[in-house]
Amino acid sequence: MPLTYWLEHAWLGSAVEPGVAVEISGDGRIAALRTGVDAPPPGAEVLRGLTLPGLANAHSHAFHRALRSEVQVGSGTFWTWREVMYGVAQNLTPDSYFALARAVYAEMALAGITNVGEFHYVHHAPGGTPYADPNAMGEALIEAAAAAGIRITLLDTAYLSSGFGEAPNEHQRRFSDGTAEAWAERVSALKPREHALIGAAIHSVRAVPAGQLAAVADWAAQRHAPLHVHLSEQTAENDACRAAHGCTPTELLAEHGVLGARTTGVHNTHLTDGDIALLGGSATGTCMCPTTERDLADGIGPAGRLQQAGSPLSLGSDSHAVIDLLEEARAMELNERLRSRTRGHWTANALLAAATADGHAALGRPDAGRLEPGALADFTTVALDSVRTAGPPPRLGAETAVFAASAADVRHTVVGGRHVVRDGHHTLVADVPSALAEAIAALRP
Repeated sequence: MPLTYWLEHAWLGSAVEPGVAVEISGDGRIAALRTGVDAPPPGAEVLRGLTLPGLANAHSHAFHRALRSEVQVGSGTFWTWREVMYGVAQNLTPDSYFALARAVYAEMALAGITNVGEFHYVHHAPGGTPYADPNAMGEALIEAAAAAGIRITLLDTAYLSSGFGEAPNEHQRRFSDGTAEAWAERVSALKPREHALIGAAIHSVRAVPAGQLAAVADWAAQRHAPLHVHLSEQTAENDACRAAHGCTPTELLAEHGVLGARTTGVHNTHLTDGDIALLGGSATGTCMCPTTERDLADGIGPAGRLQQAGSPLSLGSDSHAVIDLLEEARAMELNERLRSRTRGHWTANALLAAATADGHAALGRPDAGRLEPGALADFTTVALDSVRTAGPPPRLGAETAVFAASAADVRHTVVGGRHVVRDGHHTLVADVPSALAEAIAALRP
């Protein structure tokens, strides 16, 4: 007999439906979905609240979670923040990274995230010497996601230069494989598994020399794998790119065949009109990370113009100043309101689509992010009776989730039909706060 969930209310992409029965097949997919089911069928698992497709965190650096609050002391810039980040990166080992990532991914599950795009560039031991298994750090992240019960797209990142051809600095040596060809040889040994896909990333145009961009893009294209890249996060990157190549970072990526429907630019903050046309015209995606972009004072990217030009939007928590995809969705709209002094740039449905179906597609999972037969049985339930969400009628559940709820309101998370979070408690990691505290303390000198 297939497992059945009864959803008190469910967001089905354009509207909230009451009384939805979802049957799960043996391979962890939705076998059937019926609306208008007024009462739970016999033996069904009951999920009270508003059930959404599982949330997709399209951009994560798991080890940045150790920076939370530490980098809130005093002032500074992105570049001073980066120096603190390097200090944490230097202390990571495969074992300590597994412990930290397991706790971080468990925190994500508690926030309703069922799939993470891990933008992974801490590859080697300090100083740059490969581990006995050259992919030990990536394997630690893949295993951490399994231990936390969520899916992962490991975006193995080429990071070869400290800036437009300069050799990596002392902190960056453990990030570098030396050449794009050596990067490709190493990453080709990583194998996908049921919960894990392998994708590629170009850290940035400053970290991969122009002549090696195509090699990374070709590796991804040959495997039909997602390809992500930090793009125009800082004006200093744009200025340096113009000085080195006489063009913007977007133009440089276009020249070397990086843009396209499987590619996602992360941040896409400081763009020209021509950049927006290139990204939209090539269907290159945009991953906005509003809580990190505001934390680092990066600026507000032109998300609305990018989407209108043809660039699909996804969302990420990036540096994990907070882990809350509902807040990321809310912040994208509210940032645009502050800049334009007008309201209503995206509907709640459109913002949830960025946090679900479009985020999963950016991570190579077009079969996730929807509550429909054939899709992966990944979903999350938000309480409609908390102090933040009580009051509005359930038919406004999408608006309530985006504009009032937070990660603290997530009641259940189901991945592949299996309860990973039940009634607000993680079923695989007994004490997530303690796991986080212990893992972060182990990285301090």
